[in-house]
Amino acid sequence: MRILRTALGAGLAALVFAGPGLAQPPSAQKPVWLGAWGYPPSPSPPGRPDPIVPPPPPLLNGKPYPGMPPELLTSRVPAVPSFQTPDLSNVTVRELVRVSAAGKRVRIRLSNEAGDTPLVVGSVHVGEAGEDGAIVASDNHAVTFGGRTSVIVPSGAPLLSDPVDMPARALETLIVSVYLPGSSVPRLGHTAWQFVSPGPDVGAAPAQPEKLIRLPVFATRVDVEATEARATVVALGDSITEGALSTSNAFRSWPDRLAERLAAAHKPWAVVNAGIGGNRLLHNITGPSALSRLDRDVLSVPGVKAIILLEGINDIQRTVDAGAVAPNDTAAAESVTADDIIFAYKQIIARAHAQGVRVIGATLTPFEGAGTYTPAKEAIREAVNQWIRTTDQFDGTVDFEAIVRDPADPKAFREGLTGFDHLHPTDAGYAAMADAVNLDLISGR
Repeated sequence: MRILRTALGAGLAALVFAGPGLAQPPSAQKPVWLGAWGYPPSPSPPGRPDPIVPPPPPLLNGKPYPGMPPELLTSRVPAVPSFQTPDLSNVTVRELVRVSAAGKRVRIRLSNEAGDTPLVVGSVHVGEAGEDGAIVASDNHAVTFGGRTSVIVPSGAPLLSDPVDMPARALETLIVSVYLPGSSVPRLGHTAWQFVSPGPDVGAAPAQPEKLIRLPVFATRVDVEATEARATVVALGDSITEGALSTSNAFRSWPDRLAERLAAAHKPWAVVNAGIGGNRLLHNITGPSALSRLDRDVLSVPGVKAIILLEGINDIQRTVDAGAVAPNDTAAAESVTADDIIFAYKQIIARAHAQGVRVIGATLTPFEGAGTYTPAKEAIREAVNQWIRTTDQFDGTVDFEAIVRDPADPKAFREGLTGFDHLHPTDAGYAAMADAVNLDLISGR
């Protein structure tokens, strides 16, 4: 009897250990889901108002903003040049996204993380974007969440959709349509130019005219069940990573250009842009600091294996020079030194390495000519860059400053690579930055 029990127990044990293998054919493989596009939410931290310096409108008095490319806007819809978030009642909001890697299926991360109240969503669709962001009705798919077509997104929370059976090509532009049946007033946060039309989303081109309005995004990430890429690199930064003042809805940021280079070189990597305009390393302002949001916006991205870190210029800009009068106690308390910024870098490196994620450090770009520039702040920037170039703590470095600086005046951008504010690059400046990235750095070769 003892022998029988032993034999039976051994057989059951073998079934337990071999069970998953028995349930799958030899050729079956677990799906590889990767983050392929991102636009992180930016809830205002406790005690902070909504962003005090929102992005400029794409048109000023009906003309392109000074220093901006004339092709800034799509021509088919009027822009609403207002920083006031409208009451979104019975409207469909359509957001353009461009996935950086090909996939058999896609899924959408829907966010209400910046909201104070639950967000009622009547329906969500995703499909191929046609010319000027138009909907291609034949390729528009309903998105479900746990089988539901309509959902309530809790305040402060995201929802991840079910997989959508639609293939996506690398660098394909998709359009995510979110129908809001009731009255919704999303808080200002990380905003983008999106198409808004009255009435419900019917999975086709809207019957009534659309407007282009700067709104907080509802879809904050798109994942793909990858067919070629096997890992994701996340670009962590501020407005210079987000692509501020580049051509609107044209995907001209340096992470977008990096995705194009990786695709052209047949490198098996997807790219997620985790830049937020105004973001800082150590202190909250337009959204949580980089240290606060690292887990949510970077380390939780499916397939992340590498980070390119370009952040710190906003910490420097908002620092009060020694001997100067601080405008308030907060400004004085949140001033930083080069050592403070380096401390933040070391924290990001340590936390990423603990998750097996590599970190590539990028030098801070020049800002002489910007309204916040002072020689004392420039000294901090130069000290930080010197540490980035010489430390062995990063897994690699990208010298963005060396690429964009003026050879005759290294404290400033080279002519043609920055816009009217002397802080943000032009489309050409962003392209030059991305072209400076050694692609082998990302994979660690």
